[in-house]
Amino acid sequence: MLTAAVLHEMFDHNYWARDVQLRACEKVTSEQFMQPMGGSFGSLRDTLVHLLGVEMIWLERWKGGAPREMLPADSFPTLESVAVFWRKVEAGMREYVAGLDDAALEREFTYTNMRGVVCTYAMWRMQLHLLMHQSTHRGQINTLLRQLGVEAATVDFLKGVDEGFRS
Repeated sequence: MLTAAVLHEMFDHNYWARDVQLRACEKVTSEQFMQPMGGSFGSLRDTLVHLLGVEMIWLERWKGGAPREMLPADSFPTLESVAVFWRKVEAGMREYVAGLDDAALEREFTYTNMRGVVCTYAMWRMQLHLLMHQSTHRGQINTLLRQLGVEAATVDFLKGVDEGFRS
């Protein structure tokens, strides 16, 4: 099981890594930001919005909602618009996660996914799933940055530990 103390540190890393990566993304032009590149989500912007949207969906679920659609990428025309909205989602996520103790992480949680399927998992498993999802797609973002000729961000966990998870 994942403990609350470890979970809090993992979320600190998650947002530190996000901020490091957003700074790397500042080096792309607005055209490059939305340039179709293939991959899982089509562009750098679309991949970032996917990460943001998934985080928002999980938070809504954990607060009792049942979101049915992803954020539309075209609602975010700039990197700044993504960053501003994401910081609002982060504030809600940090507040929610701060309220989780070890007992809450062990409890089963039931939600309905976007296809209408009812799912039940221990809270710690869903939290870990979200964090692993974010990490996976950060790797895709670094690949896109490299393809655009921009130096990719180093977002390793231990580098974050060494830097104190401060952006």
